[in-house]
Amino acid sequence: MTIVECEELVVEYVDWLKVNMSVACIGENACEITMPFLDRHNDHLQIYVTKREDVISLSDDGYIIADLRAAGLELNTTKRNETVQVILNGFGVKKEGSHLKSRASHSDFAQKLHFFAQAMLAMNELCVLAQPRIATFFQEGVRIFLDEAGVRYSPDVKLTGKSGFDHPIHFLVPRSRTRPERFIQTINDPNKNTVSSYLFSLNDTREARGTSSEAYVVLNDKSRSMKNGVPRDLSEALRHYGVTSIKWSERNELSSALAG
Repeated sequence: MTIVECEELVVEYVDWLKVNMSVACIGENACEITMPFLDRHNDHLQIYVTKREDVISLSDDGYIIADLRAAGLELNTTKRNETVQVILNGFGVKKEGSHLKSRASHSDFAQKLHFFAQAMLAMNELCVLAQPRIATFFQEGVRIFLDEAGVRYSPDVKLTGKSGFDHPIHFLVPRSRTRPERFIQTINDPNKNTVSSYLFSLNDTREARGTSSEAYVVLNDKSRSMKNGVPRDLSEALRHYGVTSIKWSERNELSSALAG
């Protein structure tokens, strides 16, 4: 491929950008720029631009954070906000409240606009990867709750079952003079598969350690898949196997159950 052919490809790309971008005025000092890049819903990204004196401000009008929340990813802990900040820092974009924002001048506006769009796409990837991230964040939320409730525990303990397999226990409350040891597991997406998998690992662990341990499961009934609440058959299945299930919305019950 010759240099001329390469330059023609670049021109074609620039032409594609021009054809697939559009601008609309939404006020005296503001406009809406529709970019040719698509989010996870196959919708075009839209960036809102305002100008005051020589400062040009860019904003997503809160779209990305709202979309993360719709995917079940709440940015309500330090760790989660740190993750977001690392992403945004790479593009020179800031999170102000629930909005992504950036500032530019006439001389660097094109570059800042491009970086802002890339930041929105990078944040959009959090939605694509939401489930494993949310599971980690949900476990983190339970840990914070246990700390605030003064519950003593060991996090992320692996116990070997009768089968020889190691099973992760999210929180292990040691035995006291009045109470047996207690296993606490978090299930971010309560469904037949996740509950069945948990019950297998629990029974395998119990067969190796005895049945005196108490088992608790914290179910995330605030996730998007739980619009109608945790299915009753899941709670019944856990109860049948001697597991106390506690909904996240009723988590105050957990601190009383783990006292002592």
